[in-house]
Amino acid sequence: MIYEIDHYGTTTNRGRFSTQGGTVRIDASGTGGVIDITVDIGTVSTGVDLLNRHLKSPEFFDVARFPTGRFVSNRIGFSADKVAAVDGTLTLMGQAHPVTLKAVRFNCYISPLINRQTCGGDFEATVQRSQWGITWGTTFGFEDKVKLLVQVEAVRSQ
Repeated sequence: MIYEIDHYGTTTNRGRFSTQGGTVRIDASGTGGVIDITVDIGTVSTGVDLLNRHLKSPEFFDVARFPTGRFVSNRIGFSADKVAAVDGTLTLMGQAHPVTLKAVRFNCYISPLINRQTCGGDFEATVQRSQWGITWGTTFGFEDKVKLLVQVEAVRSQ
């Protein structure tokens, strides 16, 4: 998962988190499925060590108390046979709030490397970080609005 946030109206601050584990299962009928992903918040990486340490601190993600985040779907919406949006719950900092991930693109293909069907897509959502209690800097220009970018690719199980 990647995030983007405005940095005092000058640049876009970007960072990423590694996935700790999870399940992505889409029904072959194109009518439903399950997505349950756990993110290791301690892996936050911006390319700037000082910023990484600050993001892990109690002023932001408080990684010592809340080492993981989790997204669990409650509805997968389709347009024809392609995933169009995923409604679910994002839990961060011990708080759970609804989030809709909208598909920017989604496609399935036969992977030439493993000769199995592979489906994947790019998904986006914009959230207010203050919903999860992450408010550092909002009083002096550090934006509350955060764009989440999620890339998912899964191989059809046999």
